[in-house]
Amino acid sequence: CDLRGAELSYANLHDADLPGADLLSANLRGALLHNAALWDANLRGEHLRGAMLGNAGLWGANLSGADLFAANLRSADLRDVDLRNADLRVANLRDAMLQGAKLNGAKFCNTIMPSGKVRNDHCRKQ
Repeated sequence: CDLRGAELSYANLHDADLPGADLLSANLRGALLHNAALWDANLRGEHLRGAMLGNAGLWGANLSGADLFAANLRSADLRDVDLRNADLRVANLRDAMLQGAKLNGAKFCNTIMPSGKVRNDHCRKQ
């Protein structure tokens, strides 16, 4: 599925079946993607700020450099996902599966991790 450059901000894509989709340069800010099947999708550098990705199947997806600020990834399948340099500040990863995920350079501040612990590696000191 080629959705490169698509304007999908705040779109209701609940239960969407988009495995392997190319969403490069698409705007998914605030999109409702609960239970979406996005495994092996190309979401590199995407605008997913505030997106609702609870229970989404994202294993093997490329989310490197993605803006996931305040995104809800609760119970999402993020196994083997590339999250290098992604912005995960204020994101909810509670109960998400992160086995094999690449997290090098990812930003964490008030990020709820799978265990429920809050990670604050990149919060500004005041």
